[in-house]
Amino acid sequence: YVFESRTTPVDFALGGLILGWQKGLQAIKAGGGIVLYIPPSLGYGASDITSGGQVIIPANSYLKFVISLRNVQ
Repeated sequence: YVFESRTTPVDFALGGLILGWQKGLQAIKAGGGIVLYIPPSLGYGASDITSGGQVIIPANSYLKFVISLRNVQ
């Protein structure tokens, strides 16, 4: 299921991202894109991710992200 979808740009500090994003984003340049398939060991592991008391990402989830990298600072 889709837990988040954005069409507007968002700024992130690389060190604050899950390990799968930290590794994957280094494989592309500004203006590029990538599809990341992230195993639990590089994502959120054995922890549920919750919002408002509801689980939005179950523990041990495999994750898929479609990313467009617009700029690097």
